[in-house]
Amino acid sequence: MKKIGLIGGMSYESTITYYEQINKKINERLGGLNSAEIVVSSLNFEPIEAYQRAGKWDEAGEILAYHAGILEGAGCDFIFICTNTMHKIYDAVQSAVSAPIVHIADATLNVLKHENIARVGLLGTIYTMKEGFYKDRLVCGGVEVVLPSEDEMKIVNSVIFDELCLGKILDNSREKFLQIIENLAKQGAGGVILGCTEIGLLISQLDTKVKLFDTTLIHIDEAVKLALF
Repeated sequence: MKKIGLIGGMSYESTITYYEQINKKINERLGGLNSAEIVVSSLNFEPIEAYQRAGKWDEAGEILAYHAGILEGAGCDFIFICTNTMHKIYDAVQSAVSAPIVHIADATLNVLKHENIARVGLLGTIYTMKEGFYKDRLVCGGVEVVLPSEDEMKIVNSVIFDELCLGKILDNSREKFLQIIENLAKQGAGGVILGCTEIGLLISQLDTKVKLFDTTLIHIDEAVKLALF
C-alpha cells in the first residue's frame, strides 16, 4: 500500500471526511483490519482565509508548500490538497516537492469525461467560480462550464465561509443551493460540480435529480485508487 499525504484544515470539517472515507473505502476493498496509510498535515485556516481575501496568494502558497514538504519528508507517495480553492496555488506547491500532488480538477475532469458530460455547472467559493485556475482545466479537457448568477455566487460563497466551514448545516441554505442547482440545469448543464470540499456536508445526490459531482468524494476515490494500484 502506498502512503497518502493530506494537506488539511481548509476547513477541518472537510478534512474529517477525507480521513474517514479514505479509511472506510480501503477497508471495504481489503477487509479485515486494513486501513489506509495516511499522514495529515493540518494547518490553521484563519490566516489562509485572510490571505485569500487580501489577494496574497503567494504567502498562502508558502504555507501550503511548507506542509507539502512535511508530508514528503514523512514518505508520502502522493499528496492531496484537501480543498478546491487552494488549487489556485497548485503550481507553487508542486514545485516545492517531488512527490506528485493530485489535482482535484483533473480527477473531476476524468469522471466527467467517463460520464460523457459536455456541459457542467460549477459551485464553489467565489475564487473557484470566477477565476480560471479550476475552470480552465475543465475547458481545456473539452467540458463547457456554466456558472450561477452574480447574486447566486454571493449566496454560495457566504454559505461556505459563514456556515459550512464552521460546521453549521442549515435547511434554509440547502433549499437555496437546490434552487441554484435547478437553475444551472435549466441552462443546459448535464450535471453540477460541488466544487468546494464543504458543500457535500450540505447537499447530496439524494436531495436532487440533477447529477452531482462531489469533488471531495472524487478526490477520495482517486486517493484510494492510487494507494492500492
